[in-house]
Amino acid sequence: MNEIAKLTPARAEIDSPASLPHSIEAEQQLLGAILTNNDVYDRVASIISSKHFHEPVHARIWEIAAARIARNQLASPVTLKAFMEEDAGLNELGGPAYLARLAGTAISAFAVRDYAQMIYDLAIRRELIALGRDISAKAASVDIASEPAQQIVEAEQHLYKLSEQGKAESGFQSFLKAVTEAVNVANAAYQRDGGLAGISTGLVDMDAKLGGLHKSDLLILAGRPSMGKTSLATNIAFNVAKAYKRGRLPDGTEGAISGGVVGFYSLEMSAEQLAGRILAEASEISSHKIRQGDMTESEFRRFVDAAKALEACPLYIDDTPALPISQLAARARRLKRTHGLDVLIIDYLQLVRGTGRSENRVNEISEITMGMKAIAKELNIPVIALSQLSRQVESREDKRPQLSDLRESGSIEQDADVVMFVYRGEYYKEREKPDENNIEATAKWIEDMERLHGKAEVIIGKQRHGPIGTVELAFEAQFTRFGNLAKAWQTPESEPAY
Repeated sequence: MNEIAKLTPARAEIDSPASLPHSIEAEQQLLGAILTNNDVYDRVASIISSKHFHEPVHARIWEIAAARIARNQLASPVTLKAFMEEDAGLNELGGPAYLARLAGTAISAFAVRDYAQMIYDLAIRRELIALGRDISAKAASVDIASEPAQQIVEAEQHLYKLSEQGKAESGFQSFLKAVTEAVNVANAAYQRDGGLAGISTGLVDMDAKLGGLHKSDLLILAGRPSMGKTSLATNIAFNVAKAYKRGRLPDGTEGAISGGVVGFYSLEMSAEQLAGRILAEASEISSHKIRQGDMTESEFRRFVDAAKALEACPLYIDDTPALPISQLAARARRLKRTHGLDVLIIDYLQLVRGTGRSENRVNEISEITMGMKAIAKELNIPVIALSQLSRQVESREDKRPQLSDLRESGSIEQDADVVMFVYRGEYYKEREKPDENNIEATAKWIEDMERLHGKAEVIIGKQRHGPIGTVELAFEAQFTRFGNLAKAWQTPESEPAY
C-alpha cells in the first residue's frame, strides 16, 4: 500500500471486492491540494461538488472549505479544525491531525483537474449501479400503481439526466469563442439557399420574416378553431421532411444540410387522420374525397403515388393522447437518439398534461411551456407548439388575434421566442352574409369575399430575434394547404401560387 493510502486506516468496505467504484487516494490528493493552495478550488469547482465524494468525511471537508473560499476566507487545516473537532467521522480517521496529513502529502496541484474528473466519473458509475438496483427492485415488486411502461419511461429519464450532467454547466466563455460561433451561424445562412440561418418552412414570405426555424427556439402557433393551425403545422412538417438531405456540416459532424427529421405529437387527431391531411396536400385531392373514398381511378393512382413518394420522408407521428410533459420530453430524446430530430411539433399545447397535480391551470400551463422551452434548448432544435385562443376574439369587431388572446397567456408569451397567429378573414366574412334582398350589401359582401378568398394571414405578434408583422399566405381549403401567395407585381413564372 502506498504512502497516500496509509492516510486512511484500513476499512472492510474499502478493501471489499464488492465495494462500489471509488478512489480514496484521488479524493485525498484533491483535498490536500486545495488546503495547500485555495486558488486550486476555482479550477475544479465546475466539475465536482460534495455529492461526488465517496468518503462522507471528505464530502464534509469539501463543503466547509468551499464555503470559506466562497467568502474569500482561508481554508487550511488550521481554520477547518475549528469546524470539525466534534466530527465523529474525522475522529475515526485520526481527528484534526488527518487534515494536516492531507495537506502535507499533497504531491502537486498540477493534476487537480484530472483528479476531479476521476472522482466525478467514479461517482457517475456509483449512480449507475444505484439506478440499476433501483430499476431491478421496482421491477421485482409487483405493484398495481407502478406499471412497467411507466417504469421504463422513468428509468430512461434518469439515465438521460445522468448522461447530460455537466453539459449545461459550461460557465463563461470568451468573447472570441462567442463571436466565432456567431460568424459560423452567419456563414451557414450565407451558404444555404435563400440565405436562411434556420431550417426553411417551405413558405418563402414566412422564412423572410423569421429567417427560418432556429435551433433552441420555442415557437407558438395560435388561432381560433377552423383557422388552420393544424393545417399550417402539417404543411411545415411536410415541407421540412420532404427537403431533408443528410451530409457533412461545417463543424465536421454528420447532420441535416437541408430540411430535417420531424417529430409530430398529434394529441388531438389520430396518426391516420394526420397522414390523410398530408396526403391530401401532396396528391392535390380533396381531403373530403379521401375520407369518403369518392375518387376517380386517376385520382386514386395519384393518391397511391403520393403515398409511395412520402414513404421515405423522415416524419414521425406520436398520437398518444394526454401526454405528460415529462413523457413528451423522454420520447423526443429517444427519437433524437434513434432516428435524429431537427424539428418538433406539438398539436396542441392545452392537451399536454403537467407532471404534478396542480389544481391551478395557469401554473400547470407555465410548467408545460417551461418544459417545452427546456426541450428546445436541451435537444438544440426548434419546437413549434400549437395553442388555442380564448373566445374574447369573437367579441371584437376586428377578429385579428393579439397576444392577450392567448389562453393562460402570461407564461406562454414569456417562454416563447416567437408567437404567431393564424387568421383567415374569409372564414368570418362568410358568416356575415347579408339578406339576399339587400342588393347593395350583398354586392359589397361578394366583393369582400372575392378579395379574401384563398388568402390567410400569419400575424407575428412576438419575435425575440426579429421584426413583428404580418405574412400573407395562400390557403386552399379543399387540400388543407397553405402556400406562397403570388403578389400583384409578380409574374406567374416567377412566383406561382400553389
